[in-house]
Amino acid sequence: MSSPAIQSALAQMQTLAAQASGPAAKGLLVSTQVGQGGFAGELQASIQRINRLQQASAAKSMAFQAGDPNVELNDVMVDMQKASVAFQMGLQVRNRLVTAYRDVMNMQV
Repeated sequence: MSSPAIQSALAQMQTLAAQASGPAAKGLLVSTQVGQGGFAGELQASIQRINRLQQASAAKSMAFQAGDPNVELNDVMVDMQKASVAFQMGLQVRNRLVTAYRDVMNMQV
């Protein structure tokens, strides 16, 4: 690859990086604090998101079964898969937390 081609590719990557950074590149402050409510708050928020996904999936499924013309089968299937993946992720997090708790409780002092 020639030097002008490399320079062109680099310029394109820098432009895309500037666009991806969005408002932060224009001097606005971006909050970098994570988990202001602590672990318990984040865990509760995650469980609530999983619950909302499952409720939305069930509602869309019922609407499709009722014959709502605005609800398509592919939308129902995508929502059901999102809810399923979110639930499986929550289940795995719970399993890891239980395992970590057991490991800590079995430690000798």
